[in-house]
Amino acid sequence: MKSIFERELAGELISTDDPEYQQILDIITETMNTCRELNSGVHTSEENLEYLSRIIGKEVDESVFFMPPFYVDYGKNISIGKGVVIQQLCTFMDRGGITIEDGVFIAPKVNLTTLNHDFNPENRSGTYAKPIHIKKNAWIGIAATILPGITIGENSIVGAGSVVTKDVPDNTIVAGNPAQFIKKIDE
Repeated sequence: MKSIFERELAGELISTDDPEYQQILDIITETMNTCRELNSGVHTSEENLEYLSRIIGKEVDESVFFMPPFYVDYGKNISIGKGVVIQQLCTFMDRGGITIEDGVFIAPKVNLTTLNHDFNPENRSGTYAKPIHIKKNAWIGIAATILPGITIGENSIVGAGSVVTKDVPDNTIVAGNPAQFIKKIDE
């Protein structure tokens, strides 16, 4: 039998009534407490990376530039490559998994959300998770929102304030709500 964590990463509906749901809540509580610590103090760059490593449960490379405040609901399903920039006021809801490859630039106020609620009003608290994958050297503009199940292609740019509802191919600029194709980036 699969654990609640495996079922969630597989995209199955997870109900708050699930007997294993407390396990998710325990991790969320721990992560939110660590975020409060991070966000309530002044820390060195090295300390910021130590907090981020604690939040995601694995070592973050020293080449990562990370600027709090930072908000995350779960933390343990985030993977961060080398040379990544994550600016302030970003929110990552990672229960479905967030992969950020090398050289990705994430501007302030970016929202990465891997969860969606059940459409059935009788079970609206139930959630489905789908991963987000941001490929090498992509740039996510200020206040953009990336929805569940989206892949942002290598070297691509998401314009400021965009809401990305569909995959973005490599070497492409998108912008708007919903994000639309603007142009290909000259290779």
